[in-house]
Amino acid sequence: MNLLTLLWRNVLHRKTLSLLTIMSVGVTVALVVFLLLCSDGLEKGAEKGYGPFEVTIGAKGSATQLALNTYYHIGAPTGNIPYTLLDEVRKDPSVDRAYAMTTGDNYNGFPIVGMEAEYFLTRYGADKQMAQGKIYEKLGDTIVGSHVASTLGLHVGDKFQGAHGLVKGAVDDDGDEDEHHSFTYTIVGILPPLFTSDDRAVFTTLDYAWAVHESQKTEKKEVTTILVKPKTLLGAQSIKTTYGQMNNVQAIYTSKAVADVVNVVDKGTQALSVVTVICILLAAGSILLSLVAAVNERKKDVGLLRLIGKTKTFIWVSLIGEGILLTFIGLVGGLLAGHAGGYASREAVFEYSGLQIQTWHFMPGEGWLIVGTLLIGIIASIGPALQAYRVDPLQLFKS
Repeated sequence: MNLLTLLWRNVLHRKTLSLLTIMSVGVTVALVVFLLLCSDGLEKGAEKGYGPFEVTIGAKGSATQLALNTYYHIGAPTGNIPYTLLDEVRKDPSVDRAYAMTTGDNYNGFPIVGMEAEYFLTRYGADKQMAQGKIYEKLGDTIVGSHVASTLGLHVGDKFQGAHGLVKGAVDDDGDEDEHHSFTYTIVGILPPLFTSDDRAVFTTLDYAWAVHESQKTEKKEVTTILVKPKTLLGAQSIKTTYGQMNNVQAIYTSKAVADVVNVVDKGTQALSVVTVICILLAAGSILLSLVAAVNERKKDVGLLRLIGKTKTFIWVSLIGEGILLTFIGLVGGLLAGHAGGYASREAVFEYSGLQIQTWHFMPGEGWLIVGTLLIGIIASIGPALQAYRVDPLQLFKS
């Protein structure tokens, strides 16, 4: 009988206990993998979440709220600022590009964003082509993100009406059905997957908000945000200083605001790590209990192997190998379950948080997870193995 067959028979001999051990390891590993996927998605999203727009100008309020609403389409805007400010920003010698954004409406829960079409060239480059159709050119034309199109089954040529507010089913202050339904949008294009929060937004011309909300005079027109690409980092400081001192206006470093959000999420991840450590300890305990329960059964097997002249290496591997085998099966199952869970929930996570989960690729943290899990299995196996090996084989066969 070879070693692998012996180990497999030992595992099958205690099916229930072996299955519980494998499941405890698998659930723990799957949880860690899912956390790694979310962390990886957060880092990548933060890295490319705001493109080259190092400065963001908006109404006074929370800097993180301004950044989240502008670049991740999460939460409510901090307010509005005068449209005339855009011309002033563009005349600033420190500014390379500046685009205004209007928001505040939604279609089936997805935000409708008014944005100048040149924004896409500046952020994503001229090499990015539309998946279908073309860019919008006139009032009422829209292009939709790839996630919106796939979720709602939209196609070029479809028409729809929006609703006021950033959530589905919004109503006006007087409780009547939203009058936005009288304004019809036509889809003229569908964006390719951009792997940013723009995938879950509907884009249209900047003036849509003024048409829907019936702004009568140019001087009263307002925008939600101005996205600024500075010519240099020194220029970014100058822009922030200049426009951050205006009444009811704030200018923020986008990277700092996003970093603040990431730091908050990291603290939450650290709290979840405590739960993960507890799960790892429980998995190790499960392996230990499984092998301790098998010690008395294994003593005679070990004694017989020693009497027939099996090497110490063979005996030690047969003793520790059972724990390693259980750990390995649970590890493989956990890795697959973690990625499968991430894949199955990716759309729900993206729609809720704007977090892109990229599954079925090896992450650096998974290497440490694999080594650590196997090491825990070995350590948990050593004690029971040593207990069984120290027994005098002749004493086991005395009547």
